[in-house]
Amino acid sequence: MTQQTYLYNSKVGKVLKNINKVMIGKDEAATLSLVALLAEGHVLLEDVPGVGKTMLVRTLAKSLDCEFKRIQFTPDLLPSDVTGVSIYNPKELQFEFRGGPILGDVVLADEINRTSPKTQSSLLEAMEEMSVTVDGKTIDLKKPFFVMATQNPIEYEGTYPLPEAQLDRFILKLKMGYPNPEQELEMLDRTSKEHPIHQVEAVMSKDELVEAQLQVREVFIDQNVKQYIVQLVTATRDHDSVYLGVSPRGSIALMKAAKAYAYIHDRDYVIPDDVKYLAPFVLTHRIILNSEAKFDGVSTDHVIEELLEKVAIPVRREFR
Repeated sequence: MTQQTYLYNSKVGKVLKNINKVMIGKDEAATLSLVALLAEGHVLLEDVPGVGKTMLVRTLAKSLDCEFKRIQFTPDLLPSDVTGVSIYNPKELQFEFRGGPILGDVVLADEINRTSPKTQSSLLEAMEEMSVTVDGKTIDLKKPFFVMATQNPIEYEGTYPLPEAQLDRFILKLKMGYPNPEQELEMLDRTSKEHPIHQVEAVMSKDELVEAQLQVREVFIDQNVKQYIVQLVTATRDHDSVYLGVSPRGSIALMKAAKAYAYIHDRDYVIPDDVKYLAPFVLTHRIILNSEAKFDGVSTDHVIEELLEKVAIPVRREFR
């Protein structure tokens, strides 16, 4: 899909400009990451090593003055390594909670498919409920809270594919891709002496980010646009190639993402083009194809493209 061209919200524009100082040719990935963050969702970033996944998250955290935490997922990682653990303090004669990296503001879950399903599931509560439970005690997470998980689509040996319940928690699934030769040459020029991330400074505070998230909730979405979202999602459940279609959580995710996308582009209302552009990023990872479709080489991307052509777009008018 081709990204729409609009004027950016002034605050968001500063963040994107900051990211572009470090990341070259990754405007779409940067914008969509902000969409997920402002929509209070999380991102699954699937791509090969070395294309800048970690650098994107680090730059985003620095630009927003957020605490960055990284979890390197390995086969021997335990749930307590993610959420934290209670340790007995002999001086105080009581247990003290030592928080894990999941308590950060911006959390990079690196190579999430390399750890066991038990450890993967330790992220579920945090991502959905904004809390973690340790030794029977529930601890609320502070806002902002944003998880960007990465996985390598090439190496499958020694990996644990994410279950449907886990995939459904990610509002967007993105790919970054390789830079073109000109972009890669510019990358060499920028990093020849010092990496540009060291020059990045915060251009938006955590309080401003939380306020922006609240403003996104107030973005207006017309009933016809909501109906368009429902029609798209319902169509995935009735498609001949689909074994399991998009759940109602997918409808909500698409609506939230569309609101954030409108906000980023300095609008207080959603238009159908927002939904159409975001649909592939929000819906493809929520679909399970049947055996016949897999045998015929059908992909979830093809299914969404087909449905976007078939489902009628609401008549353009003033959607506010």
